[in-house]
Amino acid sequence: MIAHIQGKLVEKTPTEVVIDCNGVGYHINISLHTYSLLPKTDFIKLFTFLMIKEDAHSLYGFVEKSEREIFKMLLSVSGIGASIARTMLSSLEPKQIIQALASGDVGTIQSIKGIGSKTAQRAILDLKDKVLKIYDLDEVSLSQSNTNRDEALSALEVLGFVRKASEKVVDKIISNDPDATVESIIKQALKNL
Repeated sequence: MIAHIQGKLVEKTPTEVVIDCNGVGYHINISLHTYSLLPKTDFIKLFTFLMIKEDAHSLYGFVEKSEREIFKMLLSVSGIGASIARTMLSSLEPKQIIQALASGDVGTIQSIKGIGSKTAQRAILDLKDKVLKIYDLDEVSLSQSNTNRDEALSALEVLGFVRKASEKVVDKIISNDPDATVESIIKQALKNL
């Protein structure tokens, strides 16, 4: 309903901000991650998510669109409400959350205050496939991205091969020949898949 709010930053705390937008002050809940990314200027823009409940209308704001998408994804899990999702984004970087969900790391997710083992397992079960589809985990991890590798994997995916199986084969090819062209990676991978 309200996609973003742009205006003058009037108040700022680690958990909330007030933005004056043409004379109307919007109270917006934020995560520590967003707080750390807030610009030093008075004029800011936050991507928002409006949560409507029987007793309250709450706005949640994010500097990055990707963080808002992760927040919405977390809300889809039974047992995770807005406050726990915000706590997750305050406790871990969005990239760490994606990495934990994709790799099935229950311990990392369970380390967040308010999340028990059942909720952590449910989050992984519900979101693992979504996360693997949406995010390129090589981009998320801190390792250097190899464009030839990415192009070869994309081509193999188009050809109908499962990404996980393709990644193992392609990584083996690249470890043997780091300077391999996209074509040679694909040809070798096709022989091994």
